[in-house]
Amino acid sequence: MQNLSRLSISEAGAFVRAGKIRIPDLVRACLEREASTRGLAAFSDVYGEKALRLAQAHQSLLDDGYDLGPLHGMPIAVKANVDVAGETMTAGSKVLAKNVASSDAEVARRLKQAGAIIIGATNMHEFAWGGTTNNPHFGPCRNPWDRDRIPAGSSGGSAAAVAAGSAIAALGTDTGGSVRLPASMNGITGLRPGVGRISTKGVFPLAWSMDTVGPMARGADDCALLFSVLSGDAGRRRPAVESLRGLRVGVIENYSFDRLQPDIEAAFRAMLETLEKLGASIRPIGLHGLDVAVDAQVIVDAAEPSAVHASLLKDNANDYGEDVRILLHAGMSFTAIEYIQAQRYRTHLRDQLDRHFETVDVILTPTLPFTAPLIGQETVMIGDAEESTLTGNMRFTCIPSLAALPALSFPIGFDRDTLPIGAQIMGPADAEFQLLSIARLYQTQTDFHQRHPE
Repeated sequence: MQNLSRLSISEAGAFVRAGKIRIPDLVRACLEREASTRGLAAFSDVYGEKALRLAQAHQSLLDDGYDLGPLHGMPIAVKANVDVAGETMTAGSKVLAKNVASSDAEVARRLKQAGAIIIGATNMHEFAWGGTTNNPHFGPCRNPWDRDRIPAGSSGGSAAAVAAGSAIAALGTDTGGSVRLPASMNGITGLRPGVGRISTKGVFPLAWSMDTVGPMARGADDCALLFSVLSGDAGRRRPAVESLRGLRVGVIENYSFDRLQPDIEAAFRAMLETLEKLGASIRPIGLHGLDVAVDAQVIVDAAEPSAVHASLLKDNANDYGEDVRILLHAGMSFTAIEYIQAQRYRTHLRDQLDRHFETVDVILTPTLPFTAPLIGQETVMIGDAEESTLTGNMRFTCIPSLAALPALSFPIGFDRDTLPIGAQIMGPADAEFQLLSIARLYQTQTDFHQRHPE
């Protein structure tokens, strides 16, 4: 039973349609895995009984010749800031403890329409404003590769659930890196689509000018299938890249290799060598002003949430976790000039990237300069220097976030403590399928995405 929860969507779907496994058994396997790994606190709410009833109904439909679509019967989790009709949508906070969704978010509606069974809401950093998923209301989510370490955030529960096998795939949200960071630290694949490519209707906002919803799964194939469903681009399901021969890969000079843990650098260089063997060419590029990129990210990623929460915070301040409450008050201190300058920087960065995408097809960086820190750890040693986990989290992921461009994190190795390492691949607007197919081709040559924590 537990092996069923390790199947990919395509594998499970093929077995279900061939009658080799039944949907209730697949859903039950994920629920049993969730129960056996409950100490991870990957879920804030599990829809167990409803999911099993739906599984039986979906099986009956299939037995009678009705196939709802590519996700028929697939047990999928959604982040706790996504509305699911009839379920409590807390966004990971006590503030919304009594908030029952009256209708589905657009992404939940599309999942259901394609046949998915939503099995629960995943734990998250409160209101998505943080990178640890150390949630004061639902407990700290733990990394399944080492329970003393964070799964990153804010979509930490979604990543932990997929890595642990308690969901075949999951949805996260990504503003400054909240899909890509947990994907990297948990050894799975996670896509941040370009802004507007997937609807955020019915998803509690963080910073509206950068918010996205993205799929998280073990491999790029499953992420591509989910993206096609969520974006409505089912007709473009075929991979955009069939070969890496001639692919032009940009690597940022004095940045992509700067201040990395040794195992991160070694894995990143090895990944680039694999791409070269597959026919890609590696080209150095320069981006100006990256020394202030994290500052611009912090300003936008603080001011916009504070605007979202102004009235809620006024009436419910004591119901917020301390870290998020402090961040929201801090966001109110930025001036209009600072916010506008940060937005002007975003335009400057996007213009540079658009020019580079005339000479390279994609740009690669590590997703993070370090592997998963311990819970509560605020700094990481990289060589002789001490790096803040907060700024380190955003060093690479802020680039496509600020530019509102698509980016994907995929597994490229493990460090000496068997902690996952991820790389970030970013591309121009509407390049999601290209990024996913490049990662898919890389994953045909490696098995990092297939490994799972014991």
